[in-house]
Amino acid sequence: MEYTTLGSTGVSVSQLCLGTMNLGWEAEGWRAGEDTSKEILERAIDLGITFIDTANVYRDGDSEEVIGEVISEYDRDELVLASKVYGSMDDDNPNAQGLSRKAIEQELSNSLDRLGVDTLDLYQIHRWDYDTPIEETLRTLDDAVRREQVRYIGASSMYAYQFSDALHESGRHNLERFATMQNHYNPVYREEEREMLPLCDREGIGVIPWSPLARGYLTRPHEEFGATTRGKEESETRDERHGHYRDGGGREINRRIEELADEYDVTMAQLTIAWHLNNDSVTAPIIGASSIDHLEAAVEAVDISLSESDMNYIEEPYEPVPIVGHE
Repeated sequence: MEYTTLGSTGVSVSQLCLGTMNLGWEAEGWRAGEDTSKEILERAIDLGITFIDTANVYRDGDSEEVIGEVISEYDRDELVLASKVYGSMDDDNPNAQGLSRKAIEQELSNSLDRLGVDTLDLYQIHRWDYDTPIEETLRTLDDAVRREQVRYIGASSMYAYQFSDALHESGRHNLERFATMQNHYNPVYREEEREMLPLCDREGIGVIPWSPLARGYLTRPHEEFGATTRGKEESETRDERHGHYRDGGGREINRRIEELADEYDVTMAQLTIAWHLNNDSVTAPIIGASSIDHLEAAVEAVDISLSESDMNYIEEPYEPVPIVGHE
């Protein structure tokens, strides 16, 4: 494993961040049960992955609980643990969602309990809350940092003007500043390059993309996407993101990644991960894994060095697509 610095924080993190939205106690479709979840977490740490990302809503809190049980057996100081807040944890309770002071404080407390830790290294707002002034959210997060419940704060998918406003408000009121941006970004969805990525580069923000493999679309040839359990499930539900992945040159990008993967003698998933790792805008892509084999293959991608011409070859067919992932 190789390591990098998380934005301007000075914190060292593995170049791959382990995403855990599929981890929990009970197996369900493509989502892992207890034994597999624990095996994935333990193997990730053994392979040198120190950066773990979760959220309160992942598997209704089960993801945090499983992580908490596993990391209790490791040196907590060696791990960088991140979680998120915004989504509903109780549809009957309007205060169990959003970014009000009440929601953040109670959900942070619940996340810390489930994870079995006193402090989160990174606490992120999962989306933009149109019903709560950003100043209230920032003041609440600033208080959490001052109480030593959180070390750094981060944001996730939103428009660049919103993120810029949030950074401005932090400076104007001398409040803790967002240090990271977790956004939707991969070779078949590059709308973030227009404004968000240049903003993050200018402001020293760490970029940790979600869906770096385009929900599995870039892990196998286009015509084989529905062959996996997750691919079949999402194809049947006609997930909006997959429709856009196929547009904007997506099919040709998929074909070119397949072609280059054959040339490099690696899998399409590894080649796609390498695209992220060879991208100066990316700090650490968030990689999910449903098996130990997938996890170990992802880690091997750290050693793949793509030429500038290969990067350009992957990117050349891309055309603009509608914004997806901000809601």
